[in-house]
Amino acid sequence: MALLIFSVMLGLLLLGFPMIVPLVVGTFVGFIEIFGDVSKMQFVIQQFLAGIKPASLVAVPMFIFAADIMTRGQSANRLIEMVMKFIGHIKGGLAVSTSAACTLFGAVSGSTQATVVAVGSPLRPKMLKAGYKDSFILALIINSSDIAFLIPPSIGMIIYGVISETSIAELFIAGIGPGLLILLLFSIYSVIYAVINDVPTEPKASWKSRLNAVKQALWPLGFPVIIVGGIYGGIFSPTEAASICVLYAIILETLVFKTMKFKDVFDTAKSTGLITGVVFILVAAGAAFSWVISFAQIPQQLLSSIGIAQMQPKEILFVISVAFFIGCMFVDPIVVILILVPIFAPVVNSVGLDPVLVGTIITLQVAIGSATPPFGCDIFTAIAVFKRPYIEVIRGTLPFVLILFFVTAMLIFFPDISLFLRDLAFKE
Repeated sequence: MALLIFSVMLGLLLLGFPMIVPLVVGTFVGFIEIFGDVSKMQFVIQQFLAGIKPASLVAVPMFIFAADIMTRGQSANRLIEMVMKFIGHIKGGLAVSTSAACTLFGAVSGSTQATVVAVGSPLRPKMLKAGYKDSFILALIINSSDIAFLIPPSIGMIIYGVISETSIAELFIAGIGPGLLILLLFSIYSVIYAVINDVPTEPKASWKSRLNAVKQALWPLGFPVIIVGGIYGGIFSPTEAASICVLYAIILETLVFKTMKFKDVFDTAKSTGLITGVVFILVAAGAAFSWVISFAQIPQQLLSSIGIAQMQPKEILFVISVAFFIGCMFVDPIVVILILVPIFAPVVNSVGLDPVLVGTIITLQVAIGSATPPFGCDIFTAIAVFKRPYIEVIRGTLPFVLILFFVTAMLIFFPDISLFLRDLAFKE
């Protein structure tokens, strides 16, 4: 049965159908194989509806909406300008500023693709003018956007938390350590690259202009304070934080910065609605597909064939990392989370692995796969936004991917990188 389901799905993908079609068709093929007819089709429909029922999923469109408003307004540019004023003058400072800006914008958007657009669009021309090779710039932008998947709020972590019934608040806090470690390592590599290639430095900004940039960025910096501070302080849940962020973004861009009118907010809401519709259809289809393959005992068969039951916890984490990384090289990250998390969940629970650590590692692998050839979604976002050929976009990715693999290994062998802040915030 497993061979039939995955053959049908692969065939549809190769024929060029969007991922939702193979997912739905695979679900119904599996259902008919199990029950023999369509008389009990209501069970599948129930699973579709159950997939989008959790209240925590409300946070997804809210964070997308807030990110859209900020991208169209001034928030992103003010954050970028502040970072540039402080570190733009050091060797490789422009590249370091790009990674830092991705981290800051990730802390207000939770989306890798939104970060590629918001940070890459203004900074790529500056880096080209400064003498950086375009292949390095593009690789830096799409891989630094991975940090947005780890720094709260993370849409990937929300989906994982809903599917695995793990605390989203704990996942958010656990992503901060790995995200900052990636920023540090990317910054070191950027400085080395600039020294080797003798990239000129930017003029040093005066303290007056730096203080002015901080003043201009104070309002946008309120987003991570609201999200992390509010959740850490137990003031509100991640879902409530998402709603507050939308309200904050609307007030900021319409009343404080006055870069948008209320009509523009409604237009942005329409765009967010379209994206949300796609995401929720994928979530619903993924939930139904996971139910079908679980009912057919396919995950148990697959995992037993590789002897995962006899593996040590670190070996299981390695298998999980490889599976999610490879999956996201070819398929949309949300789909990979929806399909693979239910497969590995029983094994994770049986050996006593911390689901928050597992979620952090999975989120990192999803982020890496999103920026890795052949079909990483961030690659195609960069192609569309910057209008550069595929080969040029992926040419400089290898050093960044190796750094991200190193961080993965660090998380497996030194889990406190992720869990220290979580334990500090949530453990008695």
